[in-house]
Amino acid sequence: MSAVVLPAAAALNQRFLLDYPHEAARLLESMAPDDAAATLSDQPAHAVVRAWQALGPDVARAILERLPDALASQVLAEAEPVAAAAVAGQWEPDERERRFATLDPQVARELRDLLSYPASAAGRLMDADATPLHESLSVGQALVRLKAMRRHGLRELFVVDDAGRLTGRVEIQDLAVTDDARPLREVTRPLLAAVQALDPQEDVVALLQQKPITELPVVNVDGRFVGAIRHAALVSALEQASSVDIQTMVGASREERALSSSFFAVKKRLPWLQVNLLTAFLAAAVVGLFEDTIARFTALAVLMPVVAGQSGNTGAQALAVTMRGLVLREIGLRHWPRVLAKEAGAGLVNGLAVAATTGLAVYLWSGSAALVVIIASSMVIAMTIAGSAGAIVPIALSRFGLDPAQSSSIVLTTITDITGFFSFLGIATLLASRLS
Repeated sequence: MSAVVLPAAAALNQRFLLDYPHEAARLLESMAPDDAAATLSDQPAHAVVRAWQALGPDVARAILERLPDALASQVLAEAEPVAAAAVAGQWEPDERERRFATLDPQVARELRDLLSYPASAAGRLMDADATPLHESLSVGQALVRLKAMRRHGLRELFVVDDAGRLTGRVEIQDLAVTDDARPLREVTRPLLAAVQALDPQEDVVALLQQKPITELPVVNVDGRFVGAIRHAALVSALEQASSVDIQTMVGASREERALSSSFFAVKKRLPWLQVNLLTAFLAAAVVGLFEDTIARFTALAVLMPVVAGQSGNTGAQALAVTMRGLVLREIGLRHWPRVLAKEAGAGLVNGLAVAATTGLAVYLWSGSAALVVIIASSMVIAMTIAGSAGAIVPIALSRFGLDPAQSSSIVLTTITDITGFFSFLGIATLLASRLS
C-alpha cells in the first residue's frame, strides 16, 4: 500500500482492505499516520472501516484524525461501537463532542452510553443496539423482526418479558425450522450466562473460558436487557486478557502497544524501572552485610546465585498459579489461608528435593560437608518462603485495591532475593568456623 496511488492502485487497495482487513491493518500500523491516512483518503468508508477497527486504539485515533472530516465521521459511525468507543475515549471531552456532533444522533447517543461505563466494565464491550424479542411474539412475527434488523452474522437473539427483563435466548436456526404460528416462548432456550453492565471485563473472560458462548447478554441492576457482547468482542476481550498480564507483570503499561511511541513507552515503564532499581539496592544491601564472610570464603560467591535463582523460580510458579486463580475467580480473598498453606507446603517439599540434589553436587565439587549443610538448609528456607510469598503477595495487593498483575512481580522479586541471600549468607556466617 502506498501513500500516492493511481486509480488502478486505489482499486487494488480497496480489494485488499475488503478481503484482508487484518493484514491491511498490520501494514497500516507499519506506516507513518500521515501516509496511512493518505492511502485511505480515496477509499469508500465501508472499505476503510474493516481494517480501521482492527488497528490498535492509539494508531486508529492517529489515522482517523488525519482523514478528511466526512470520511472520518463515516468510519466512526460504521465501525463496531466497541472499536469506535475505544478511540473516542482517548479524546478530550471538547474534541469528542465536536466529532459526535457530525454523527447521526442515535449513533452518538450509543457511543456516549458506552463511554459512560468504566473502561474496565463489561458495558464497554457490548453492542447497545442489539434488539431483543418480546416473549409474547409468535415465531413468524419474530422472523419479521429479524429481517427488519438487517443485521448479519447473528446466531441467536435474546428474549425479554413485559418489563424488559431478560428471560432466555432463541437460536436463529430454531426460528427458521419452526412453524410460524408457534409461540416464541416455546422455542426459547435457557440462558447460558449473562453479566451486568458494570461487572468487570475479567468476569466476561472467565465466562468465555468456562462456557461455549458466542453472544453474551448484558443487563442492568434490575435485570433489564441493555445490550449484547458479540462474538468478535468476546474474542478480543480474551486476547487482551491473555496478553495484558504479560506486559503488566514486567512493569509495562496495559495501554502500551508494539507501535506506541518511544516517549509513551518511557513514560509508562520508567517509574517501574526506578522501583525495580530500589529493590535491587535492597538486595545488594543484604549481600553487603556479609561482605567479610564472602571475602573469606569465595565459594559462597559462586553458589549464592543458585539459591536466589531457585527461590525466584519457586515464587514465580506460585505467583502464576495464584494470579490465574484470581483472574478466573477460582479463588477469592477469603481463600488465602488455603492457598498459602498449599504453596508453602509445595515450596517445602520441592525445597527438600532440590536441596538433596544440590547438596550432592556441592559435595562432589567442594568436598565440604559444612558447605553442603549451608546451601541445603538455605535452599529449603528460601524456597518455602518464596512459595508462600508467591501466593500471598497478589492476594494482599488485591485486598488493598492495587493491581496484582502490575505490582506482584517486583514485590516478589524483592522478597525472594532478600530471603535467598540472607538465609544463605546468614547460615554461612553462623557456620563459618566449620568452613575450610
